Amino acid sequence: MTGNPPFDPALTKSAPKVEKRPVEITQHGETRTDNYQWLRVENWQDVLRDPVALAPDVRKVLEDENAYYKAVTDDLAPLRKKLFEEMRARIKEDDASAPLPDGSWRYWREFRTGGDYPSFVRAPRDGGPSVMLYDGDAEGAGESFFSIGDVAHSPDHARIAYAVDRVGSEYYTIRVRDIASGEDLPDIVENADGDGAVWSAQGDAFCYVERDDNQRPKRIKRHIIGENASADAILYEESEDDFFLSVSKSQSGAFIFIVSSNATTSEVRFLPADDLNAPPRLMAPRENGLEYYAEHRGSEFYIHTNADGAVDFKIMETAISAPGRENWRAWLAHRPGVYVETFTPYKDFMVRLEKSDALPRLVIAGYDGEEHTLDFDEAAYSLGYSPGFEFDTAIVRFTYESPSTPEETYDYNIRTRQRDLIKVQEVPSGHDKARYVVERFKAMTPDGALAPVTLLRLKSTPIDGTAPLILYGYGSYGISIPADFSTNILPLVDRGVIWATAHPRGGAALGRQWYLDGKLDKKKNTFTDFNAIAETLIEKGYTSKKRIVTYGGSAGGLLVGATVNLRPDLFAGVIGAVPFVDVLNTISDGDLPLTPPEWEEWGSPITDEDVYRYIKSYSPYENIQAARYPPIMATGGLTDYRVTYWEMAKWIARLRDDAHGGPFVLRMIMDAGHGGSAARFERLEERAHLYAFALKALGAAETEPA
Repeated sequence: MTGNPPFDPALTKSAPKVEKRPVEITQHGETRTDNYQWLRVENWQDVLRDPVALAPDVRKVLEDENAYYKAVTDDLAPLRKKLFEEMRARIKEDDASAPLPDGSWRYWREFRTGGDYPSFVRAPRDGGPSVMLYDGDAEGAGESFFSIGDVAHSPDHARIAYAVDRVGSEYYTIRVRDIASGEDLPDIVENADGDGAVWSAQGDAFCYVERDDNQRPKRIKRHIIGENASADAILYEESEDDFFLSVSKSQSGAFIFIVSSNATTSEVRFLPADDLNAPPRLMAPRENGLEYYAEHRGSEFYIHTNADGAVDFKIMETAISAPGRENWRAWLAHRPGVYVETFTPYKDFMVRLEKSDALPRLVIAGYDGEEHTLDFDEAAYSLGYSPGFEFDTAIVRFTYESPSTPEETYDYNIRTRQRDLIKVQEVPSGHDKARYVVERFKAMTPDGALAPVTLLRLKSTPIDGTAPLILYGYGSYGISIPADFSTNILPLVDRGVIWATAHPRGGAALGRQWYLDGKLDKKKNTFTDFNAIAETLIEKGYTSKKRIVTYGGSAGGLLVGATVNLRPDLFAGVIGAVPFVDVLNTISDGDLPLTPPEWEEWGSPITDEDVYRYIKSYSPYENIQAARYPPIMATGGLTDYRVTYWEMAKWIARLRDDAHGGPFVLRMIMDAGHGGSAARFERLEERAHLYAFALKALGAAETEPA
């Protein structure tokens, strides 16, 4: 990119100067000074529950940052408005999900025109008027933050249990509503997980996850309808800080599973769904590195596991009466390179979603060994399925989409093998997929691995090095970024921007081993893969140096923070959304909510000097160069317990100290958590801020959409 810089250089001189209060931190015989550690207030747990508890001096820092962000980007207000309107025009505002049957009813979610929150609705399966179960717009009216967790109907269809967070810290409150009267019962459960209630078979009680004062899901409790929550019994409590709990019900409805897990190890307990007084029974004791998850059919448990070196997972079976690992028998053998992501057993067949060479596929398998695969032919696409509510069924609900193809929802009859298209995502402003090109190729990394990248562009966008490009990535926890359809990125693509999604090691695009090769002492592969993809995009003529804005959120913020430190000369801009950038300090702080289980992902710098030095060598906060950096925008949420507000505040302050160039700006949302606003149109406004900043950094703020 040539010519004048997109941001006024004079603005960098007016950036806030955060007060330095040096704190010395000694680890493994080495002392480092952190000038901004004071931004981590001691009462951070109180701030998560009530943002008013934030210390005034820290609040002023964040407010000053917001004022500076506004000054730097005030001229982008018209562009943000355009982007918002273009994104909104592509949303069918009165949309509804395809109803899912359950017994004599059909259940679905729907939005109303102008509404921010979903409503939860049902109607008789064979026809009849719909019944409003929970009206999100009415319930969230007047709230500065409002997030709806799970809304679960009881098996007898008499009640719903719904979970709501009104702060953004992900402490949810569960309440119970009688469907016939529409009235809430006195039952109130606090400090719950957003996944809400798992009902007993009779619908007279439910299980839930309770979070402790450090936001860790540590207890599974049973609530009996009509009783005070203070009397809720603890069914299981996890004693190890690096293991978190979850609870779910089998597809058959017969069992409730309690799972204790971290990134590499899991352990399952089970109890009958019709007897929540029964003590949970251990399936197989935890073994370091052994992951397993259970499902049920008939007299058998089916187990999704990496046991015995099954890196890409396999499926085992065992009798309910003898669930120990010594009794597990192979049902689906391990196939290296074919990653079994998930599966669901039904009465007469099993569905599994697996991935090979970065492409997903849906496999329908009979219990007699016969199976078939649903095939698709685009270069890159996303595939998913909904287990639904029913166990005895011949219908599988699945979805298909690609970066250029709006989501299509199908009901697939496994007996006739007929696909019925029941819903196509509508784009009210119009969408012609023929205008777009979806491509995928692999980039050679420094150590010879081949890292995939997926691209969406207009057919008319030239491949001569002149196109601006946004390179998005995540690259941690084995999470694969799907090649799905997003109306939000189309305003950028229509302006000639190429949208590229990198799939570096640390994700699982090429299977579980792809993840293992990008964690712990191999974490730097994630960053070198990402930059190799950027270099390859330049070599192939998709863009050129300083015509790329990188974008990543949470652990993807670590990705873009680390990669710009490696090559500050390569990029036109960086966007870190709630970025995990203060890695060394955070992973050395065992009191923070997520840190103990994170040691399985990053290693423990507290106990291991080699880990300490390795993390210190790539942590974005610790490795800012004395070089010219591109413009950088970070966002945060004050009540975010996953990536706490001080991480991005410290990073931006230190960028101003150690680097030059910029500007470096922070937009802190003072009444939201990790995901920002839960209101759909406010989310679009937040996205418009990111995209407008990216377009300006690319020198494309004045470009009109094709």
